Amino acid sequence: MKATLKTLALASVVATGFVTGCEDNARNMPEATRTAGQQLDDKKMEGNVKDALSADAVKYPEVKVTAYKGVVQLSGFVNERDQKNRAGDLASKVAGVTKVENNITVKADKNP
Repeated sequence: MKATLKTLALASVVATGFVTGCEDNARNMPEATRTAGQQLDDKKMEGNVKDALSADAVKYPEVKVTAYKGVVQLSGFVNERDQKNRAGDLASKVAGVTKVENNITVKADKNP
């Protein structure tokens, strides 16, 4: 009986340490460093950049927009380098954007 209690006590200590360790790891994740307000701001910023892109004469159907603490990342595909540059310029003019990472890929010319 004493062996069983010792085993249970040891298991409890190990389990508590494991759970505490998981909490510490969760706090180190990037998502945990943003407040709920920052997450909402990022979503709003993404929407504002998407609106700016869709309001432009040039359309960007294959461009994805993400935001994190004021940094906007553009990814996806366009047909010409001018489109890539224009998308970056439009994104940089949106209120609250501090930096634009323009990772849009220009599709290869189909007629060599």
